Order: sequence, then structure tokens, then C-alpha cells
Amino acid sequence: MADHNALPLVILAEKFASLPGIGMKSAQRLAYHVMSMDKEAVEDFAQALVDAKTRVHCCKICQNLTERDICPICDDEERDRSLICVVESPKDVSAFERTHEYGGVYHVLHGLLSPMDGITPDKLRMRELLERVDEGGVEEVIMATNPTVEGDATAMYAAGLLKPLGVKVSRLAFGLPVGGILEYADEVTLYKALENRNYM
Repeated sequence: MADHNALPLVILAEKFASLPGIGMKSAQRLAYHVMSMDKEAVEDFAQALVDAKTRVHCCKICQNLTERDICPICDDEERDRSLICVVESPKDVSAFERTHEYGGVYHVLHGLLSPMDGITPDKLRMRELLERVDEGGVEEVIMATNPTVEGDATAMYAAGLLKPLGVKVSRLAFGLPVGGILEYADEVTLYKALENRNYM
């Protein structure tokens, strides 16, 4: 923003611009919009940010984001606990849930292997996945990572650790485009990818 703008407004725009997908022009529009809001609305907005950061944490079973100890999906007795769908992020859980076709449970890795970026297996929630499978009752693990180099490497690495535990390991049948992102896929494409998954 130009030098003639008040410093707090410049800082606010820079904070918005630091968010993914928001360029400086959009950030400036958001900053000016905040200035047009009444004080109570701004305080509510700020409190929502603080509440989300302080009250939301990882489910102790699947690592999805929740404000409870165990998320509603893991707590649902009708879910098939013999089937675990492994995804990169909580956004991917939401994408699958929109299909209304998957009845198993999830495991969120919170990232993909990328040694160049310093993301090694110990940085992912891989240990928690292995512990879940080792407890017994799991028959199949679906590796639903994105069809990218990092996604494929993560799926292959996990499969190598899971197969000795006696479970089937499958990979989504990508009707999803190579290099695509799960959260942007439509419900039918995701359902078909689940239905036609390949075993590794």
C-alpha cells in the first residue's frame, strides 16, 4: 500500500496478503472493508480467529481437526472402522464427506513427504497411522493422497510400512487428473475414484 496510508492499515493488508491465494490488491480491499465494519463486527471476527486457533486441535484417533477429543466421524458407531482412508489434510476429509458415499474412517497425515522442503516421515502423522493398524481390526487402508510426485512417494512409503502389518493397501483409481488437488474435485469424480481404486 502507498506510503500515505495509515501504518495499521498497511500492516493489516500485509497480514491478509500473507494468507494463501490472496494477492496484495485483494488484501488491500479486505483491509479497507474491515475499516468499513462496525467495531463489534471486527471484534467478533477477531474472536473467531482466536477461538479457531485455541479451541480446534487434532482428533486423538484420526488427526482430523476438531474441538472435541474424538471427532464426530471417529465417534460415529455406524462407520466401518476396518477401512481407513489416508489423506493429506483436513480439507480432503471434507471433500470425501461431500460424496456421501464413503462409510469408513480417515487418517490425516498433515502433509506429504518432500525431503527438498524438509518434510520427512517424522513430520507426518505416520506413526499414529501405524499404531491404529497395529491395534487390529483394520482390513484395508486407502491411500488417497494427491496424484503428484509427493503424493505418490508418500503413498508408496506408507504402503511399505503397512503391508507387513497384514492389511490390504489400495490407491485411488485416478479418474482424478494427475497433478490435481482433491479438494477441488467434484463429488462424482471422487466417488468413482474411490469405487475404482487399485491395490498396491
